[in-house]
Amino acid sequence: IPSVILLLALGFSAKFISVSLNIKMPNLNPILPILGTVGLILIVLEGSLELEIDRSKLRFIIKSVGISLLPIIILSFGIAYYLYSYEDVPFKIALSNCIPLGIISSAIAIPSAKNLLSSDKEFITYESSLSDIFGVIIFNFITLNDNFGTKTFGVFGIELLLMLIISFVATLLLAGFLNRIKHPIKFVPIILSIVLIYTISKEYHLPALIFILLFGLFMGNIDELRHIKFIQRFHPIHFSADVEKFREITTEIAFLIRASFFILFGFLLEVSD
Repeated sequence: IPSVILLLALGFSAKFISVSLNIKMPNLNPILPILGTVGLILIVLEGSLELEIDRSKLRFIIKSVGISLLPIIILSFGIAYYLYSYEDVPFKIALSNCIPLGIISSAIAIPSAKNLLSSDKEFITYESSLSDIFGVIIFNFITLNDNFGTKTFGVFGIELLLMLIISFVATLLLAGFLNRIKHPIKFVPIILSIVLIYTISKEYHLPALIFILLFGLFMGNIDELRHIKFIQRFHPIHFSADVEKFREITTEIAFLIRASFFILFGFLLEVSD
């Protein structure tokens, strides 16, 4: 049973008890999207830190990309076409509302895959993380544009390229900070910096989850890149110990945020909805 269901049930039960005992609670609705955003960042980061990349896995990664895109395209466009044709819903509105139905949530998939075989867990991590990224990119592209012409796709391409550049620069800077800082408190500031970069990128409607995925892949695979002269400046052998501690702390915080989010989500559920 996915832990998410139990957490939702716990939150819903707490709501039922508080109503029964006439306990007044403050408005918790504004907290939910904050926990959701931070939770998504940490879950994708946690999953990407565990992924290994080498040439032998190129076919595996391509397969993950294809299977993460298929549900979004088939489900979203299929249901949207039905709503447009038979329910007289404008196609853009229908598609905007259907895209989330095609996304494989990494918040549920990655934690639920912990006990699977290593290869299956790796595939689900790739698939769900990429599904989140593709889903958010397509959703923003559909909802933020009224016309879909050459100019629209050109601007989208520039935004994607800009996000890749930001991801590359930010990843090297944060990895450099993590490698250079000798103070014992350095991992949480790095995580807060990641959240800050993600939030600023989202404000400008850039596909910010790409940065999270690339940062995690770089940190988790720095040993595989040690033959590159530039990477040797990070002293990969010694740096791996810091990366392992960073992974452990990320896992702990991700668990806390994820549990808090789903308990609160269960608490805020309305039976009528």
